[in-house]
Amino acid sequence: MAQDNFSSNFPNLTHLDRQGQAQMVDVSDKAPSVRQAVAAANVRMLPATFAAIQAGNVPKGDVLATARLAGIMAAKQTATLIPLCHPLPLQKIAVEIIPDPQLPGYQIQATVKTKAETGVEMEALTAVSVAALTLYDMAKALEKSIQIESIHLISKSGGKSADYSSPEE
Repeated sequence: MAQDNFSSNFPNLTHLDRQGQAQMVDVSDKAPSVRQAVAAANVRMLPATFAAIQAGNVPKGDVLATARLAGIMAAKQTATLIPLCHPLPLQKIAVEIIPDPQLPGYQIQATVKTKAETGVEMEALTAVSVAALTLYDMAKALEKSIQIESIHLISKSGGKSADYSSPEE
């Protein structure tokens, strides 16, 4: 395919320029609107590791508080981590880490909200990813086989495109 025909063959790929090169989308003509995204992840571990974290008996300290703060901090850094993300003024970042004895492990959920020209899906996904990685880092002395699973978007709302809810939720 000739490079000058790229944009006519793929008109809906906004992150690509006329030659098919990656570009940051121009959102300057969009009106700011309230946007929210919710993402989730699971962290699975051995029952003994889960029990130690629940009891607060981990050598590095408070695993869950550290992971929650890491998720919040990560959401604020998304534009520096993901090359084509816009830096956004985030009005809300909430990271919940919920014990789940059935895994055994933890369910992590992040809610991110802004009033801006583009959405916050990547910020929510970054928050749960880094919270999960931090949980692993804090507990790896107890178990190296901890598994991070099922990082996904639960929902997004606001903006021009349709709202989204995961069919699995």
